[in-house]
Amino acid sequence: MWHRYLMWFAHEHVDFRYAEIQSILSLFDMPIKYIEKPCQSKPYWVVELPSEECVKKIASRSVLIKNCIELWATAKTEARLHENLKSSINNVSGNWIGADKSDNSDSHICPRELLEACSDSGKSFKIEVETFCKHFTMKEKVDKIEKFSYLPLKGPVKLNNPDVMLSYVEFYGVDPNNVPEHPHNLFFGRWVADGQRDLIQVHSLKKRQFIGNTSMDAQLSILMANQAQVAQGHAILDPFVGSGSLLVAAAHFGGFVWGSDIDYLMLHSRSRPTRVGQKVRTKDESIRGNMDQYGTKSRYLDVIVSDFSLPMWRSDLKFDAIITDPPYGVREPIERIGIERENYTLSDAHLPNHVPAKVEYGLPHIYSDLLDFAARHLEMGRRIVCWYPLVREEYNEEHLPFHPCLRLVSNSEQVLSKLTARRLLTYEKISDDVPEMPVDPHAVEHNFREKYFTVGETTRRERKERRAKELIANSYWIEQSKCKNT
Repeated sequence: MWHRYLMWFAHEHVDFRYAEIQSILSLFDMPIKYIEKPCQSKPYWVVELPSEECVKKIASRSVLIKNCIELWATAKTEARLHENLKSSINNVSGNWIGADKSDNSDSHICPRELLEACSDSGKSFKIEVETFCKHFTMKEKVDKIEKFSYLPLKGPVKLNNPDVMLSYVEFYGVDPNNVPEHPHNLFFGRWVADGQRDLIQVHSLKKRQFIGNTSMDAQLSILMANQAQVAQGHAILDPFVGSGSLLVAAAHFGGFVWGSDIDYLMLHSRSRPTRVGQKVRTKDESIRGNMDQYGTKSRYLDVIVSDFSLPMWRSDLKFDAIITDPPYGVREPIERIGIERENYTLSDAHLPNHVPAKVEYGLPHIYSDLLDFAARHLEMGRRIVCWYPLVREEYNEEHLPFHPCLRLVSNSEQVLSKLTARRLLTYEKISDDVPEMPVDPHAVEHNFREKYFTVGETTRRERKERRAKELIANSYWIEQSKCKNT
């Protein structure tokens, strides 16, 4: 029999929830039933899953889930919640049943066997009270806990590491400036598992040995690894590796990681340090050092200085996932090896010490090359996950990068500013018949760098003019006040 669970999420990166959970479900080949359609206005989902083991597997990967609770009762009001919980004690049907909907309450009653499994006299327990968007004092929380005294729990109360932890949750909406007097929804049940939120601190860039000015933060790196469905033994590539943040996340889930980048100084840890007050990089700063820091050096294959527009990989080499954040031309240049002079030749005498010149590697060409590379070098059914920058008002899903051998399976937005954003695109390989693809005609028009700085200059100028006007107005009123006082 399937059981009902409450998945409680951190209220951030809301647009990424569905993509992450669906990727994890697909990775473990698990079915799910949505009792309530997932929506961004609520930090929780009510779902049914075949077993508790499924819940624990999802929680073992998700960085957006805070915790998962086996639901015993739900209701719109506190009184109805206690009524439903008492009805659950008498529910011998072995199935979930719906409560009376005469009061328009979305309430449910669970089988009695779930409660009886926790009522053994040898099992210690405790009840925790959680509220979303409203604060209660400890005394108020204790008063709420004491109202559950009718539960058939025979074991002792134990506040630290109890055998059974019960959760009572009140949801007051998501607007902290308009908190209602009474909660919108109430939930009660048994805690099953916590998500992987602790990894955000464990992998924090503040603690990391080697970082750059474009290092991906820990939470987004883990999200990308989940959407790429990285698993034990997979071969992972980041062709724009930078300081290797995405390799750290992929290695955490068991992937063997490769990286490449055109930036020789970054890969050899000779670039300018980005930490405040640091003038030179230490000897131990490197991508390999990061892997050693997290105990995953055995999964580090190597990083290579190379131009992605001139791939050096064997044609028969296959990867299980490609995870990358290509340069946008804002904080890092978008370059490839080349020279604008025609009929340029290099003598044999100059060849040994020659440093190749570079030209602009436009975003349309980067993404065309990236998707074509994925179509040729991904295993069938495997994924490429990459960021795509854009101006928000120009967004059109039909103009996203396209390749006939890849299917877009998720598309989530991270807002960067009022005017700009980037989208996390996840493609899955669906065909091995790779045609010769020209540069996407829609992508040719996409020059994010030019638009970013053009929009930025306008915005900064407007802000500067507005501040100047405010200073003039403030000075005027200060002078008027002085004259009035005189």
